[in-house]
Amino acid sequence: MKFLGYKRPDGRVGIRNKVFILPASICAADTARIVASQVEGSVTFHNQNGCAQVASDQQLTMDVMAGMAANPNVYGIVVISLGCENCQMDLVTKAIRERTNKPMKTFIIQECGGTIATVEKAVRAAKKMVQEASLLQREEFPISELIVGTECGGSDPTSGLAANPLIGALSDKLVELGSTSILSETTEFIGAEHILASRAATPEIKDRIYEIIHRYEKALQLVGEEVREGNPSPGNKAGGITTLEEKSLGCIHKGGHTSINEVYDYAKQVKKASGLVIMDTPGNDPSSVAGMVAGGAQVVVFSTGRGTPTGNPIVPVIKITGNKITYANMEDNIDMDASPVIYGPETLEEMCDKLLDEVLQVANGKLTKSETLGYIETAIARVCNYV
Repeated sequence: MKFLGYKRPDGRVGIRNKVFILPASICAADTARIVASQVEGSVTFHNQNGCAQVASDQQLTMDVMAGMAANPNVYGIVVISLGCENCQMDLVTKAIRERTNKPMKTFIIQECGGTIATVEKAVRAAKKMVQEASLLQREEFPISELIVGTECGGSDPTSGLAANPLIGALSDKLVELGSTSILSETTEFIGAEHILASRAATPEIKDRIYEIIHRYEKALQLVGEEVREGNPSPGNKAGGITTLEEKSLGCIHKGGHTSINEVYDYAKQVKKASGLVIMDTPGNDPSSVAGMVAGGAQVVVFSTGRGTPTGNPIVPVIKITGNKITYANMEDNIDMDASPVIYGPETLEEMCDKLLDEVLQVANGKLTKSETLGYIETAIARVCNYV
């Protein structure tokens, strides 16, 4: 199986061809927004971090910024910093260069003469980069080049009965075809961790699965909190999920049935052609998706029982639901109705073929509902409070 993508100078393959206006901190985020609003073909996000962070917390932000810049859906990067933040320009560019050699321009607001002068210079650079990107033509590549992130949000019982098993069947198919599938949301492994651990390819990976779960629980306990106080969410409960264990047993269906070949820390670079892997992410949807995007996923398949509009500035997010009422109510947001897995007439296997075809169409350029709506909400995982 093949798709049409864009070859990057670092050897990776993208399915979108964007210029990324990257704010190095919250103090540069509005300037980046103004630049992106004036350059068709560019994208940005509101970075709430980048300053007043301790080292481990800052590292998560650096990994997401560098990973998003290096994502193969990005042609080139325009980095904008204020100048006095923790995430100094030289640190950000060094982190990006450790991951990719694609085109990059940098502007420091305090050195350019303020916001208006920075916007003028950055807009010119971004427009030139968009022109260069427009010269690229899609080429044919094997599906093994794809890294697919999987996510669930606003879950209800149909997520565990239909949408997540469908994503799991897709994951199995992708592994069979030589691609990579990422299972995320560490907090939603709790209560089902023994099932995942039993599928680990090596004893070391088995230990890592338990490690990331215990580490997450302990991090919350350090501030006197328990994960079950916030999970399941009110929407999960209203939909019919009563415990975190129930939610976890539904969540892990997204990983299908193949062996787990690696466990990645949040936002770290994922290797292609790795089969099924886990990334240690929060259950929070935008920050979990951001971690997988930073890891190199070119597309995310996202199940939602209650209905979720989440998108991403860099990566298309394919939304599916197993709840036919939710699909009828939120067809503007949801790309596929997975309820036939429960009610028929299609079988799980037939629906899997449909979902795989949808992934390939999106890889070839079809816009998802979240893309047509311009949804770009992004969050970054945190270790602790600001200093």
